[in-house]
Amino acid sequence: EELNGVGNLMDFLDEPFPDVGTYEDFHTIDWLREKSRDTDRHRKITSKSKESIWEFIKSLLDAWSGWLVMLLIGLLSGTLAGVIDLAVDWMTDLKEGVCLSALWYSHEQCCWTSNETTFADRDKCPQWQKWAELMTGYTEGAGVYLLNYFLYVLWALFFSFLAVSLVRVFAPYACGSGIPEIKTILSGFIIRGYLGKWTLLIKTVTLVLAVSSGLSLGKEGPLVHVACCCGNLFCSLFSKYSKNEGKRREVLSAAAAAGVSVAFGAPIGGVLFSLEEVSYYFPLKTLWRSFFAALVAAFTLRSINPFGNNRLVLFYVEYHTPWYMAELVPFILLGVFGGLWGTLFIRCNIAWCRRRKTTRLGKYPVLEVIAVTGITAVLAFPNPYTRRSTSELISELFNDCGALESSQLCDYINNPNMSRSVDDIPDRPAGPGVYSALWQLTLALVFKIVITIFTFGMKIPSGLFIPSMAVGAIAGRIVGIAVEQMAYHHHDWIIFKNWCRPGADCVTPGLYAMVGAAACLGGVTRMTVSLVVIMFELTGGLEYIVPLMAAAVTSKWVADAFGKEGIYEAHIQLNGYPYLDQDEFTHRTLATDVMRPRRNEPPLAVLTQDSTTVEDVETLIKDTDYNGFPVVVSHESERLIGFVQRRDLILNIKNARQKQDGVVSNSVVYFTEDAPQIPASNPQPLKLRRILNLSPFTVTDHTPMETVVDIFRKLGLRQCLVTRRSVRLFGNTLL
Repeated sequence: EELNGVGNLMDFLDEPFPDVGTYEDFHTIDWLREKSRDTDRHRKITSKSKESIWEFIKSLLDAWSGWLVMLLIGLLSGTLAGVIDLAVDWMTDLKEGVCLSALWYSHEQCCWTSNETTFADRDKCPQWQKWAELMTGYTEGAGVYLLNYFLYVLWALFFSFLAVSLVRVFAPYACGSGIPEIKTILSGFIIRGYLGKWTLLIKTVTLVLAVSSGLSLGKEGPLVHVACCCGNLFCSLFSKYSKNEGKRREVLSAAAAAGVSVAFGAPIGGVLFSLEEVSYYFPLKTLWRSFFAALVAAFTLRSINPFGNNRLVLFYVEYHTPWYMAELVPFILLGVFGGLWGTLFIRCNIAWCRRRKTTRLGKYPVLEVIAVTGITAVLAFPNPYTRRSTSELISELFNDCGALESSQLCDYINNPNMSRSVDDIPDRPAGPGVYSALWQLTLALVFKIVITIFTFGMKIPSGLFIPSMAVGAIAGRIVGIAVEQMAYHHHDWIIFKNWCRPGADCVTPGLYAMVGAAACLGGVTRMTVSLVVIMFELTGGLEYIVPLMAAAVTSKWVADAFGKEGIYEAHIQLNGYPYLDQDEFTHRTLATDVMRPRRNEPPLAVLTQDSTTVEDVETLIKDTDYNGFPVVVSHESERLIGFVQRRDLILNIKNARQKQDGVVSNSVVYFTEDAPQIPASNPQPLKLRRILNLSPFTVTDHTPMETVVDIFRKLGLRQCLVTRRSVRLFGNTLL
């Protein structure tokens, strides 16, 4: 029997062509295959580096490309964060007025440059004019108030309409927080376009518009998405990362750390956030690189100095009073409140988002955003604590009341005989300003709790960190003032007697606001370690770690008692993304109980190593939607040879039909090593051994299910084949 050049035809496709080994949209990656490919690439570079000086230099460049990518991510994400901060500051103030001396100045910048400004009235200067004053010439009166009110609402509606329109037309993936999707992508899921250039551009622009509109949302979560888009952008410049999805995810983990670093000015907290909350696979090498990216990002933001205070954050505080053991009781109570708020928010928000997905409401995203913005603006304007930006509100709530503070929250009745240093002001009775502020804060608390439920999840960029912190900070400040006044008026009570004497500075209400903010943020996201580190980096309150830890742990315990899912996991589940969480697996079943096919289902779809035709393969692909197929010796023996990916099969057969003469529908597909003996009259065969995975992961049918789940988590598997009896003992691997 004659062989007509079968060898050459059989070896066709041994050289890879574009798209082989890649993944389709909304599919999970094969972590083991990606790791193996990177090991092969590294081995090839190492062996080539010994051949010449040029190859050695190329190997050094390859090794340093990771650090270069981190440097670029840090620079770009830090720059974008600085620009966003400055733009938000200007556009938020634009709703109330304009700076006549320089239109691009915010209210604060305008009065900084003014020569007429006094320290007592540092927020008032002739260069800054409210819209009604500019239009009518009057500064007071009912008409002026109503005109300012109307224009405030109008600007808010304009900003939010522009934001939702840009998202809807140019980049639908730019909406939301982005963290649930980033978590899913880092676990190995493919969402094409989610980290693309258009998404980066539109998210940056619409984030400024959304935050400036006054909606109850923050820019911190979306900044993680923006930083990951930067990471993906720079990955495409290096084949080491662009051609390996596993390596790309190492870069994205570091980019997430840089995102939190610039969002909060907390580089160490950013690294811990990526490790604790976002990343699925986080090797030690990624830890160092995340640290470097977060450092560069923080340094870049600090160079831009968007807040004008030479700090990385707006919330930096300096407290001058230590905390006392008795105060742990209200701190823990704030932790309980944070856990309850987290549970309430997650359940209500998920119920509302599910309603949005399943009813006609979801068909009108622009109308929904306009309606929520209108309600928010109308209710927010009369209350000075909801009118200003949420970041400024938190900053004021965190502040300690010094002698130079002009806030209504610092309207205490002073003792005329007091002659103490500015930093050591004793507890004093609350004045009328404090009591009116308490009422306004209570209304602001109810408003924030309700409106945030409806805001998070709309079709605009919306973060959850700042609204959650605002709820906790308001509750904490109210509790702090209550404890402070109790300590002043009842200093002879047994709980105050030991540590709070008359004329002493005992209680710091700003600290309670800080603890409350941490508790509420922890209740919603279920963060612990990274949360505490972010909070002390955010505020500079290093000696208050224990109160923050107590509140964060209590908040997590209380929230976990009602449900283990944080808000991001709940949204992952709501959207139906494939995400294997790290919780304990409790079902006592075996692999055979959950494997496919089940009883009363068609038999397993398999390919044979040397008796399947091209037509059989194409029919199998057409009739099924599996990601891949096991390859066996024959249908009778079903002895496993390997596993072949669906996408690789489609691409190879399509390419062979176009470029290889003689491949027709009844050509036999071979997965064997040696060329078969084929009569000259038969059609040319097609060899596809190169795309066959000869070491698919297998378990026996009696493997406990908790072991299988653990294997999937630790190794990032896409599938695991179940075998029975046909595994012949060959050896024993010892480590």
